[in-house]
Amino acid sequence: MIKPVLNIDDAELMEFGSPNEKFKAKLGRMGSALGAEKLGVMLTIVEPGKRAFPFHVHHAIEEMFFILEGEGEYRFGAETHQIRKGDLLSAPCGGPERAHQIINTGKDTLKYLAISTNGKMDMVEYPDSGKFAAFSSEDGSAEKARIRYVGRTASAVGYFDGEDD
Repeated sequence: MIKPVLNIDDAELMEFGSPNEKFKAKLGRMGSALGAEKLGVMLTIVEPGKRAFPFHVHHAIEEMFFILEGEGEYRFGAETHQIRKGDLLSAPCGGPERAHQIINTGKDTLKYLAISTNGKMDMVEYPDSGKFAAFSSEDGSAEKARIRYVGRTASAVGYFDGEDD
């Protein structure tokens, strides 16, 4: 039986980040732990000077972020906004003009809730690196994807490539 109440302090955290630790965070998936099916909620904890994820935009999943502790910057499209405890940030679907990233530029830990729609499929663009990611998953998580591909548009092949062989 799923318990419908979960305190932030009880969220099961996992370490997440890149090899050089430019991207480094502790993530706690809370929506699925509460039994949510159409909404995702993830506790995100970021130390000073770090960011959890690259600058990106979703094509099928809409996100919002609620800042619980700390301060930082919110890159949104071509603009940068100062953020602090109590701020609510929007990240609607779209193209590079809606790409987003939260950076801890403060002296203390930045803690926020990432709230999103849960889709079984998504396409994500990464404007800084020219990459994209596509995935299809039964539970909406990229980690448990049946199909997941990260690449660059320059490596695309034609629709019938390899089909007539």
